[in-house]
Amino acid sequence: MATRPIPSVWTRDREQPALSRAAIVREAIAMLDAEGTEALSMRKLGARLNAGATSLYRHVANRDELMELALDEVAAEITVPPIEGQGWRVAATQAAGSFRAAALRHPWLASVLGQAGLAYLGPNLMSVSERLAALFITAGFPDPSGAIDALLSYVIGMSTTEAAWLTTVARSGETEAAFVARLLPAARQAAAGYDHLAVAYTAPPEADPARVRDVKFANGLDIVLDGLATRLP
Repeated sequence: MATRPIPSVWTRDREQPALSRAAIVREAIAMLDAEGTEALSMRKLGARLNAGATSLYRHVANRDELMELALDEVAAEITVPPIEGQGWRVAATQAAGSFRAAALRHPWLASVLGQAGLAYLGPNLMSVSERLAALFITAGFPDPSGAIDALLSYVIGMSTTEAAWLTTVARSGETEAAFVARLLPAARQAAAGYDHLAVAYTAPPEADPARVRDVKFANGLDIVLDGLATRLP
């Protein structure tokens, strides 16, 4: 039998740790991961933290600032290795893979990167940008910012699409393989009047759809890096 708390302000204060910005951001990220950006509000977040929205405003001015903080917090998960000893392509590939992995852990990340105020001023996002700049400058690119833009545009675009797909799969309650198998007959029927698409859908589905996504991402990334390589002196 659960012990009932003693109804006293002194015991209640001990049971509820003081609210902090870090705790607010952690809970906001958990909420975003589970329910998406549309579900996040100061009121709902306050309820999850057993605190009123007014209490949150002491630490975060508004929802936009909360999104900036959440974005910067997950940016700490992105690694950009130095190119020494391995070459710029290997380092760029690892950075792109790390970004993609973070975007798939947090399906809302890629789609909101350009929508959250001055998010790029956050220390973690600034650190990612600094390390990417160091990578392409060290490699000798005459336009490192252009190289960064090309790489991130590809990764963000692919990650946004992939995260949306995985969210749809999760909502179905099926495994990805089962969802693909159920979807394929309808896709084949819809592509019947289109010669090139029909050929693409005739092959049996891969047993591991995650591997298909990995290969597709890697192939596209190679094309981007091939293009960037032509800009080197």
